[in-house]
Amino acid sequence: MARVKTVFRCTACGAEAPKWAGWCSACDASGTLVEELVAAPRQPGAGLVRPSTPVPVAEALGDATEPVPTGDAELDRVLGGGLVPGSVTLLGGEPGVGKSTLLLQALASVAERRAAACGGRRASCLYVTAEESARQVALRAERLGVRTPSLWLVAETALPHVLAHLDALAPDVVVVDSIQTVHDPELGSAPGSVGQVRGCAQRLVREAKARGTSVVLVGHVTKDGALAGPRVLEHMVDTVLSFEGERHHALRMLRAVKHRFGGTHELGLYEMGDRGLVPVPDPSALFLADRQPGVPGSVVAPVLDGQRPLLVEVQALVVPSGAPSPRRTAQGVDAGRLSQVLAVLERHAGLDLGRCEVHVAVAGGVRVPEPGVDLAVALAVASSATGRPVPPDLVTCGEVGLGGEVRQVHRTDRRLAEAARLGFTSAVVPRSAPEAPAGMRLVRVRSIVEALRRPAPEPVGAG
Repeated sequence: MARVKTVFRCTACGAEAPKWAGWCSACDASGTLVEELVAAPRQPGAGLVRPSTPVPVAEALGDATEPVPTGDAELDRVLGGGLVPGSVTLLGGEPGVGKSTLLLQALASVAERRAAACGGRRASCLYVTAEESARQVALRAERLGVRTPSLWLVAETALPHVLAHLDALAPDVVVVDSIQTVHDPELGSAPGSVGQVRGCAQRLVREAKARGTSVVLVGHVTKDGALAGPRVLEHMVDTVLSFEGERHHALRMLRAVKHRFGGTHELGLYEMGDRGLVPVPDPSALFLADRQPGVPGSVVAPVLDGQRPLLVEVQALVVPSGAPSPRRTAQGVDAGRLSQVLAVLERHAGLDLGRCEVHVAVAGGVRVPEPGVDLAVALAVASSATGRPVPPDLVTCGEVGLGGEVRQVHRTDRRLAEAARLGFTSAVVPRSAPEAPAGMRLVRVRSIVEALRRPAPEPVGAG
């Protein structure tokens, strides 16, 4: 029987320490050392695989594999075309956000496409559920209308048994839900420990490369939204996806945090319904569907999430308060940038907001962390404070500086083109903004004061 020893390992960086301490000496993280049982080292040379053969870089490039579409338009958008054979993808998200639903629907689509290609003669996809029972997943599949014969399901937590199923079925795509609940008896440590998560992930990565199978791992997240487990887990995989969404809103957002086969600039949008996740091909129309034009405190802003332009409604409510420190709340926008915009409005525009509560929110549950929404926040707050509504056909984008100046933001042309597509005819933009798209008039401003006064717009087609 293999000997075991007790070590303390950091859950943030995976560093090992001989005894417990309040912080990790390797990464300075506080309270991250956990006890772990580690098996004694094997004999020298045990478990080694055959070494790789060096090849010229031109020949290695010729072996590159193109991504295979999954059939899910939003997932393929984020992945740059689909899943690459032999790749390992890590999907993280808060509990209940819909990770299992997303992967079950995607697997069903992949299985249908592969079955049509090969006549349904073999299992093309395998869903390994290590948290729920097979019946629970089957009930979810029934609710989603998933009845593909080439999609197989197994409830298993032991890694050797999972690998045995891979040998028996030889699937093209494998989902392991989740990596934190899979354990390898040979490692000796407790299931869910840092060593187990790292060891099981390393083995699955090695098997994916050797078999040419696309593997998708589901990962837990901490209360801060970061992926749980050792940090090395994110370095081992090829792609890290983040699935986000507010529990009380139907909107779900899929982003690539890391992607070795393409960029990380795309955004996938879904709407959660009774029959699962539905892709949102036109998110701007969804965000503005229930908008009430002509209401003070409402401004439409074209924002950019990655390379995808979105039109969102920024709402503000300013009410007098007798409290010594009036409340400031921000939903969907950065609270620090809101405080900065309020300070600029008081200092340069003369708005008395010190004795007022200010509430700012982005409708629809979407989060806009970029500075391009600053000008929209400023106009929405000023509109609510003065009771004067912004014209319903107007959009605005720009960054507000501490001196009251309005600065240009990235890809203003794409933002304005999206606004013009949805019928908006005028825009308040920085002085250095590019020319307007067809059918749109621009109001060019240098400062927040000019933006609040809104001089006459340029005639249509002036550019």
